[in-house]
Amino acid sequence: MGEKVLMKGNEAIAEAAIAAGCRHFFGYPITPQTEVAAYMSKRMPKIDGVYLQAESEVASINMVLGAGAAGVRVMTSTSSPGVSLMAEGISYIAGSDVPCLIVNVQRGGPGLGGIQPSQADYFQATKSTAHGDFHMLVFAPSTVQETVDMISTAFDLGDKYRMPAMVLSDGMLGQMMEPVVLPDARDPDNDSKEWAACGHGNKREHNVVNSLYIDPRELETLVRKRYERYAEIEENEQRAEEYLTDDADIIVVAYGSSSRVSRSAIDMARKQGIKVGMVRPITLWPFPKKALLKHADHAKAFLSVEMSMGQMVEDIKLAVECKVPVEFYGRTGGVIPTPNEVLEQIIRINGGDQ
Repeated sequence: MGEKVLMKGNEAIAEAAIAAGCRHFFGYPITPQTEVAAYMSKRMPKIDGVYLQAESEVASINMVLGAGAAGVRVMTSTSSPGVSLMAEGISYIAGSDVPCLIVNVQRGGPGLGGIQPSQADYFQATKSTAHGDFHMLVFAPSTVQETVDMISTAFDLGDKYRMPAMVLSDGMLGQMMEPVVLPDARDPDNDSKEWAACGHGNKREHNVVNSLYIDPRELETLVRKRYERYAEIEENEQRAEEYLTDDADIIVVAYGSSSRVSRSAIDMARKQGIKVGMVRPITLWPFPKKALLKHADHAKAFLSVEMSMGQMVEDIKLAVECKVPVEFYGRTGGVIPTPNEVLEQIIRINGGDQ
């Protein structure tokens, strides 16, 4: 591990990807993500990597498909409207069983919305990225250091399960500066995967990377096999952090930037004698159902805190099997909730003024 350095979140993403062996980046500038691409444009040529600013997000995601299909470690980054433009290509990538990394530094929406932080892409990332039966791995960091660590994890698990992975950041995490320790650099990931379409020298059968199947029965078989893999992921890859949950009557559920705000509110509530804790999802897909369900027998309520209109609430209700009420507090449009606002909700759920 290297020395601790002060880095902006977006630039740390790029440096972490390089350290993880990524030498192929395709993207298009959009606020508040642009520093990822700008940083890559300077670094990649110096390390024999490939940086290409495509003519659009549509083009960039298809370049990602091509590079991933050739077996190299590849990534793109964008912000919310950009993911919408990439949707078709992401579905092709999932349908071709090609690993890649997609970073979404979320901004407010819908439409052009604004450039301030948001978490309103939760549904898009976890449920409706694009057409067809498929999932992505979705990781939700809460600090710049965790973002750095997750880049490597996302690449590794994407390769392991042959599927796209997304790191779901936001404009707050992307623009803030925090001290980070960058991981030791790996060798570039240029080793051919056994399934990749990367030339074979007549030493093996041709590999074909494809998502088109005319026979519906063949396609159904492939999709069912893919869902067997998803079931394995849901069993083994759920990740969450718990904070003061052992004796908690109220469980706050928050991820990313909202969890930072919520942690401060929980500390204030504890000083007032309120038994409140937090489960912070680290993976949004697979959603950490196990971490939530084990508290449903002793907690009297759950509170979802989000920078959206409550897109995670349904997953929390499903996770706790509707055993206890699930409340919601959120701000949207690029507004960040304050610790005092969250504290007010905790006090309300606890039964009134303290």
